[in-house]
Amino acid sequence: MSENLDRSLPATSTVNRRLCYWLPPLLWMAAIFWFSTDEFSAENTGSLLGAILHWLAPQMTDAQIQVIHFYLRKAGHFSVYAVLALLLVRAFRSGSLARWQFRWALYSFFIVSVYALLDEYHQSFTRHRTASVYDSLIDMSGGFVALCLLGLMRGYGRGARTHAQRGEIGPAR
Repeated sequence: MSENLDRSLPATSTVNRRLCYWLPPLLWMAAIFWFSTDEFSAENTGSLLGAILHWLAPQMTDAQIQVIHFYLRKAGHFSVYAVLALLLVRAFRSGSLARWQFRWALYSFFIVSVYALLDEYHQSFTRHRTASVYDSLIDMSGGFVALCLLGLMRGYGRGARTHAQRGEIGPAR
C-alpha cells in the first residue's frame, strides 16, 4: 500500500508545481478580462483621474487631463501585456535549469497576441468600450518588448557577444 502512495507523490508534486507556475498567468489573464469590462471604460477611469489631477494640480485644463488620460490608458495596455508575457515565459520555463529558450518566448508571444485580439473582441460586446486593432498592437508590442528585454538579460545577448568575440556569428545554441 505504501508503494502506491510513494508512486502517486511525484505525480501530485508535478501537478502542484505546474499549478504554481501556470496559476499566475491565468489569474493575470482573468484580471485583463475584468479590466476590459465597462467598469474600466474611459468614462469611469477618466472621471477618477480627473478628480485626482485637479486635486494635485488645480491649474490643469480638461484638455490636458484628457491627453494624460489617453497616454496612461495606452501605457496600461502596454504594461499589462508585458507582465503577461513575462508570466507566460515563467510558466513555460517551469523550473527548468535552462536560463532562456527562444521557443518559450515564441509560445508566450503567440498567447499574448491571441489574447490581445480576443480582449478587443470582448470589448466589442460591452456598452462603454470600443474595440480597436491599434490597442491590440499596443498590447502585442508590450509583450514583444518584455520578451526581447528578458531574452537579452537571460543570456541570449550574452551568447551573441561570446560568439562575436570568437569571430562566430549569431547567438549561442
